[in-house]
Amino acid sequence: LPPKAINLVTGAGSSVGNAIVDHPNVAVISFTGSTEIGSKINARAGAQLKRVSLELGGKNAQIVMDDADMELALEGVLWGAFGTTGQRCTATSRLILHRKIHDKFVEKLIERAKKIRIGNGLDPKMQMGPLVSQAQRENVKRYVDIGLEEDKAELVLGGNELTKGAYAYGWFFEPTIFVNVKPKMRIAQEEIFGPVLAVLRAKDLDDAITILNDTKYGLSSSIYTRDVNAAFKAMRDIEAGITYINGPTIGAEVQLPFGGVKGTGNGHREASHTVLDIFTEWKSIYVDYSGRLQRAQIDIQAG
Repeated sequence: LPPKAINLVTGAGSSVGNAIVDHPNVAVISFTGSTEIGSKINARAGAQLKRVSLELGGKNAQIVMDDADMELALEGVLWGAFGTTGQRCTATSRLILHRKIHDKFVEKLIERAKKIRIGNGLDPKMQMGPLVSQAQRENVKRYVDIGLEEDKAELVLGGNELTKGAYAYGWFFEPTIFVNVKPKMRIAQEEIFGPVLAVLRAKDLDDAITILNDTKYGLSSSIYTRDVNAAFKAMRDIEAGITYINGPTIGAEVQLPFGGVKGTGNGHREASHTVLDIFTEWKSIYVDYSGRLQRAQIDIQAG
């Protein structure tokens, strides 16, 4: 790329962030972060008629119906919830299980999650690395404590910091699973951004979709089922910018528009050709090649 095509400026949002948002020569703001900060940026930049693209919080859920391929669904939630230590906006933070398969699925999930190899992310043998900072690990631990205090939520796996031996060289945390979670609990509503999974029970497909939609966010979603009618109903009724059928919530196919609805974004989409809409201006151009006006003027002069 030519010099100055890309410029990287580091610093706190209160200094560098505000300066970028307010600068008259910065025409477009693309922000990835919390819904609260995104809302403030949108208002501040909107007062200057700047274009703003927001990719904000998520509380992504995977539905598993009673007719699903259980092994496939199990693999999906394991890496959706604990891949990248849950530190991605599309991470599977909620698991909604049909009541008929709930207990058996949870049993298998715990068994498999216990075997996840945790360690240095640069070691190809490891399956889960550390959290990004001490502050983030403290935040994850705080949400575990909140889950333990909430009515009838049961911690069935993890919940602890890993600090001894090799774990002293990073901010490690155990894969963590809560069951008996109710839709309105904070661990089912608020983004944690760590390896914490809330498991909820659904009576049927309608109930599962209602539970999935019952958050302020709407980024990624997933359903595992062999019923094509259930799949199409989920495509239609789930309130999310992305819906996967028989795949985890964490995919990021660059050929498809990426973004969310409700508190997750303001309608713009990253990736695919749609990303050009936020970073370019349309200009309509009309060229008249007929020359009729010119000929008419010549005829009048000749007359």
